[in-house]
Amino acid sequence: MSQKEHLRLVWQTSGSPLMQKTVAGSLHETVRQELVRRVMKGEYKAEAPLPSVATLAEEFGVSAITIKRALRDLQSTGILRTVPGLGTFIRERHRFIRDVNFGFVSSKDGQRSEREPRIQLASVSREAIRHPSFSEFDAPTGTMLCLRKIISADGIPLIFDTSYFPLSFDSVFDEYGDELACEALHNCGANQEKISLLIDAAPASEEAQQAFGIPNGYPTLRRLYELTTLEPAFTVFGISESPFDRLACSVHLNRTDTIRSPMQTS
Repeated sequence: MSQKEHLRLVWQTSGSPLMQKTVAGSLHETVRQELVRRVMKGEYKAEAPLPSVATLAEEFGVSAITIKRALRDLQSTGILRTVPGLGTFIRERHRFIRDVNFGFVSSKDGQRSEREPRIQLASVSREAIRHPSFSEFDAPTGTMLCLRKIISADGIPLIFDTSYFPLSFDSVFDEYGDELACEALHNCGANQEKISLLIDAAPASEEAQQAFGIPNGYPTLRRLYELTTLEPAFTVFGISESPFDRLACSVHLNRTDTIRSPMQTS
């Protein structure tokens, strides 16, 4: 039995309104699973347009609403992207593995790529740290110099980084503003003493959605960091966001390494 015949049989054998509602859900899920299978098997090529909604509805023997619902689900997972006026496309997928502090500590990226990351300064502003997660670092409440950057590897955006520097950094911003946070500290004469990290998963911010072209609610790997120096007044705070399916982080420990992990519940 073909996929189209199976879907029609399920629909025709439904009886009560409750059953029809259940079947409608299973139809949408079946269409979605079949589209995913085709993508994974290469039947739909990366960056190639999908058939139209009308064509898919005819092929599967379901309504256009069912097709649109399945496509909307796949867009939220990052498999598809929509270009207004052009159609729906298979998103090209890349996954990188980098050290856990990649993107704000070292630009020497020798794990998987032969090239150093490219840093694009997106915006500069003066603003206070308002993100509640920074309370873990006892971040200051006053105005700081906020730099937003897009960090790419092999031409693919990996990280949307927002870093907060003391206002005194403004005097050397033109020279070091397009560098990674740790390198900027080093090059302006601040001796880094410690790095603190808080890693979690969260929906992409509005800025990250625009930088990566991902939909609202798309999950990201989020790393909040605090770079302290020998001068307590010159501490840098930051938050880096990466699409969950684009960047994975690794940690390498020796047997003698001690991991300090305070048991906290927030």
